[in-house]
Amino acid sequence: MAHSTDGSTDDLTLELLEQLIARASVTPEDAGCLELIGARLAAAGFALERMDSGPENFRVSNLWAKRPGRDADAPVLVFAGHTDVVPTGDLSKWSSDPFVPTVRGGRLYGRGAADMKTSLAAMVVAVEDFVAKHPDHRGAIAFLLTSDEEGPARDGTVVCVNRLRERGERLDYCIVGEPTSVERLGDTVKNGRRGSLSGKLRVIGVQGHVAYPHLARNPVHQAAPALAELAVTEWDGGNGDFPPTSFQISNIAAGTGAGNVIPGELVVDFNFRFSTESTADGLRQRVQALLDRHGLDYALEWPLSGEPFLTPVGELSAGLAAAIEAETGVTTELSTTGGTSDGRFIAKLCPQVVEFGPLNASIHKIDEYVPLDQIGPLTRIYRRTLENLLL
Repeated sequence: MAHSTDGSTDDLTLELLEQLIARASVTPEDAGCLELIGARLAAAGFALERMDSGPENFRVSNLWAKRPGRDADAPVLVFAGHTDVVPTGDLSKWSSDPFVPTVRGGRLYGRGAADMKTSLAAMVVAVEDFVAKHPDHRGAIAFLLTSDEEGPARDGTVVCVNRLRERGERLDYCIVGEPTSVERLGDTVKNGRRGSLSGKLRVIGVQGHVAYPHLARNPVHQAAPALAELAVTEWDGGNGDFPPTSFQISNIAAGTGAGNVIPGELVVDFNFRFSTESTADGLRQRVQALLDRHGLDYALEWPLSGEPFLTPVGELSAGLAAAIEAETGVTTELSTTGGTSDGRFIAKLCPQVVEFGPLNASIHKIDEYVPLDQIGPLTRIYRRTLENLLL
């Protein structure tokens, strides 16, 4: 794990990254990551504010840190991200301890290496380098960090955004450090995300003996035609920024486990990933109308994880794209594919939000890794973006 450093930004980023990976920050645990990052930011002139939230049995660590610029009217650029990681799964399947950063074959392995501790380390070192070279920078720099992105996301970024809004904080640009690159560093930047609307459908039947179906009502049989129609419905055609809205069933449960009992209830979990061509209310209404038409006795719960958001091409995406091309020679592509991120919360306060980070091929997997040769360039891309937007 220990690497000697010669003071270069590459080595400094690698050193900080290894320190972060060594902290087992499985949601909602932060495991000291924010203290480590906060100390670095405080030394660079940032004012730190903890916004921890949540019940004692699920306490979430949140940090808002800000360094003012010389011009109060100049833009405020925020780096956003999360210190929490997903569980490791079966440790015996890992080639090395997921919380002992290990270099093999040109890669650094460890849980969170890709999602998203490399981005966090690169952001911090990029800002340290930028501030050292440009202490009188025109615009302000801030960090918005949480330990509840991979979990329920109720006490993390959304809480911080609400507090910042209540007190009138202005955010102009935000870069979320999600791993967005696909084949090469910088080939993809996310400038929006689809909305996520889940449903839990309970279809009520009457339990009975399979030999006496006339005395029972089978909710599986009743629901099957409706579920088939839901699966083939075209919800919208998408648009130039988003693919069409998709509907997927994720879980179905019914029955007692006995082969001679008609179930009394069917439970179906499903999810919409929806474009800006649809709304959560509109999807709810269409589903309920379809179920009513099929004559089902049902109940529905509708957890909404987030509305879709889109950042049009502007100063932030242009400044980041120019930094990527200058550092790597790659022409980046703007995309809205993939799952949700905390960008959905930040977009309610900040008009320009994009996501950019290292390769995403290994995220949430056994033997998660980041290529060593991406760590330094990622740091320099973040620094160049600061120079493009805040000088």
